[in-house]
Amino acid sequence: MNAAPDRSRGQAGVRAGSAAIAAALPGALRKLDPRRMIRSPVMFTVEVGAVALTALAILHTSGATEGESAAFVAAVAAGLWATVLFATFAESLAEGRGRAQADAMRSMRRDTPAKRLAGASRAAATEEVPSTALRGGDHVLVEAGDVVPGDGEVVDGVASVDESAITGESAPVIRESGGDRNTVTGGTRLLSDWLVVRITADPGASFLDRMIGLIEGAKRQKTPNEIALDILLAGLTLVFLVVTATLLPFSIHATTSAGRGEPIGLAVLAALFVCLAPTTIGGLLPAIGIAGIDRMVRANVLATSGRAVEAAGDVDVLLLDKTGTITLGNRQAAAFLPAPGVTEGELAEAAQLASLADETPEGRSIVVLAKERHALRGSEIETLGATFVPFTAQTRMSGVDLDGRSIRKGARDAIVKHVERLGGRVDDETIATCETVARGGSTPLVVADRARVLGVVELKDVVKGGITERFAELRSMGIRTVMITGDNPLTAAAIAAEAGVDDFLAEATPEAKLAMIRRYQSEGHLVAMTGDGTNDAPALAQADVAVAMNSGTQAAKEAGNMVDLDSDPTKLLEIVRVGKQLLMTRGSLTTFSLANDIAKYFVILPAAFGGIYPQLARLDLLRLHSPTTAVLAAVAFNALVIVGLVPMAMKGVSYRPRPAADLLRSNLLVWGLGGLLLPFPCIKLIDLLLASMGVP
Repeated sequence: MNAAPDRSRGQAGVRAGSAAIAAALPGALRKLDPRRMIRSPVMFTVEVGAVALTALAILHTSGATEGESAAFVAAVAAGLWATVLFATFAESLAEGRGRAQADAMRSMRRDTPAKRLAGASRAAATEEVPSTALRGGDHVLVEAGDVVPGDGEVVDGVASVDESAITGESAPVIRESGGDRNTVTGGTRLLSDWLVVRITADPGASFLDRMIGLIEGAKRQKTPNEIALDILLAGLTLVFLVVTATLLPFSIHATTSAGRGEPIGLAVLAALFVCLAPTTIGGLLPAIGIAGIDRMVRANVLATSGRAVEAAGDVDVLLLDKTGTITLGNRQAAAFLPAPGVTEGELAEAAQLASLADETPEGRSIVVLAKERHALRGSEIETLGATFVPFTAQTRMSGVDLDGRSIRKGARDAIVKHVERLGGRVDDETIATCETVARGGSTPLVVADRARVLGVVELKDVVKGGITERFAELRSMGIRTVMITGDNPLTAAAIAAEAGVDDFLAEATPEAKLAMIRRYQSEGHLVAMTGDGTNDAPALAQADVAVAMNSGTQAAKEAGNMVDLDSDPTKLLEIVRVGKQLLMTRGSLTTFSLANDIAKYFVILPAAFGGIYPQLARLDLLRLHSPTTAVLAAVAFNALVIVGLVPMAMKGVSYRPRPAADLLRSNLLVWGLGGLLLPFPCIKLIDLLLASMGVP
């Protein structure tokens, strides 16, 4: 029954793939510009060889020179051009993904109308201007239904904001002045209430604009490992260039001395150089780097540089916030603690009634706990005839009015003010209970019926399911985990032990976080941390990998070198995995590239020098048709293998956390041995194909 939808999805995928290939081809041709190609020494020398052999083939065709056949020289030149073109195609295809994502984001950017205020107050005079006319420091009024005209900070008001255009998440978020939730992004939409926003970025310098520029990869900087690999490839290229250059006079001398054979031709020399030089990794290296950033974007993480992505792969210390990362973040009801003269069942019933319309995780957990402890079943909201009072940022309470009762639950200070306003008071025992709960690391939620205090609901941090296993997984990767919390040391120690982290920092201050990071770095560690508040900015700026939450303050986002658009602190674990996958991909393909060069020795050397030294025929393990087909088959394989590895460079090598020795052994076994063996059957197959086509 699902065949038709599956077939249509497959056809859509094929069309999308064909469109991506078609879009990448013009870019691949543009990258043949020598001024751009010289950035990759390996591929630049291959292009120079292709140009030289093309000119030589033309001269042979015109009869201006003698030597190797024009057809053979032209065929080798075509192989060299294919090698260069496939390398630029891989880079262009990787960039094409980024451009597609950037175009999607660019379509969200529009010239929206803005209500610019004469001052920083909602009561100030307004004028409607296009968003492009706004400058940093301007104040705008954004009301329900309006699109936020630019990046800014909330200076007044509280509102629900739809950020799905940026994060892809449908759940709205609360933005308010002050605190760590006061930033808004241009292109998002208000769902309720109003905000006065101070614009922080001029047109063209917004967060969305920076995202577009970064995703397109126009200014992608090479990482230290990538630079080191470039130096290695350039060194190998120079060595093989010198080696092949000296082979021409050597072959002339050997021919004269042995009295047999012919000197090696320029086309064979060029083929030998291309097959010996690390052209595979040289052609795929740019695509690997771009694809690493692309994988971050697909995980909804914006990396401000490729260096940050690669540094994530070398991280060996992770600093994680407790709330929302190690614990569920939304605390769960753990106990009903009644006030003097109140039964636990009475408190549970009142708390349940006040929570029936509360869709927050805390509210739902109260209903569940009342059912489990006292068999209280939730009533149908419609049948109660009740008036539910929703939670607001101003009152910090919620509740219900029914049958002459007015039940409220909320923060201690909010309930104290509410009860005192009604002429009552909160008893000392309840205050002491709140303090005891707070000292234990939990949150006290006070419940009152009009002026009568009924007791306290304890909301407790719950360690996430499976988080202990994830920390064990990180430990197996050689990564030390450190929990950061504002809790007292006793509470922090209990949660750290339950979660299975290696260390913790309790009562964390900005100075303490910064000092801890510096201490680890002074010991030679690479440190990653996540944060969303202004007080996290110093530590984020110091960390090697700093992941700022998109929901956090502007200071945090500017201090970090990555921004998590989902504002999910657990994303740090995924970032480390992507970083290690990037390193694994580069290492695996480098191993493969160097290993498959060995197989080509057994093809090119007998073909090039077999006429001079018949003993070299023993190296012709494949018993190829002729020296001509051997050289052409090796060059063809050298070009085609780049195309074959493009999907792997784009997707990345699969990574599983294992000790470094196991990873090295697996890398050598799979990619090293695979790179050594794969060329033999492929070259033999191409040789048979050429022979069947009548190539002498």
